[in-house]
Amino acid sequence: MQISRLEKLLEFIKNEPEDPFLKYALATEYLRMNKTDKALEYYEDLTTHHPNYVGTYYHLGKLYEALSRKEDAIKTYETGMKITREQRDNHAFSELQAVYNELTGLYDD
Repeated sequence: MQISRLEKLLEFIKNEPEDPFLKYALATEYLRMNKTDKALEYYEDLTTHHPNYVGTYYHLGKLYEALSRKEDAIKTYETGMKITREQRDNHAFSELQAVYNELTGLYDD
């Protein structure tokens, strides 16, 4: 019997429950499986306990958008932009800024 990717990740996180990469991988895997509640749980945990894990903000914001939680998405993108600016992560900042601008209608005619 082949072990699924989810089962492997769940086994890994038992040994390292505070590993941000594993939490991110689990959130992404749950999202891929359309288990948005579990994905949301892991993404939100990352923003609370690992706020400098910048990859979270884009994906959490997009998930909030998909769930019609526009204000939460905007706040998530704003927080992510602040953190990426502090870390001088220009690539992540520009990605967050683009989705933020699109969501807020900054460049709408």
